[in-house]
Amino acid sequence: MTVTRSILLFVLAALAEIGGAWLIWQGVREHRGWVWAGAGVVALGLYGFVATLQPDASFGRILAAYGGVFVAGSLVWGMVADGFRPDRWDVAGALVCLVGVALIMYAPRSG
Repeated sequence: MTVTRSILLFVLAALAEIGGAWLIWQGVREHRGWVWAGAGVVALGLYGFVATLQPDASFGRILAAYGGVFVAGSLVWGMVADGFRPDRWDVAGALVCLVGVALIMYAPRSG
């Protein structure tokens, strides 16, 4: 249950952070306006809150692992939102990152 909860929180955090960054990008770079950018700022704040809900108490471990989720999630977001087509190296890199997430977060530890 704890691993499932952790994975769901990582997915929610990715949606908030990547979505927030994308909204700011749309607001500024695509000239959609400050409402879009403001919504992005709110979403980024939500990401910061969601990260605190992880069951592990180590800030460094959570943020390091989330980095791998961010890499893979960003590629998926680009595919869905912008029609980006990752090549095999993008996919391989994302898989390496997700293996890193699994090692950092879910490897058995003594103590």
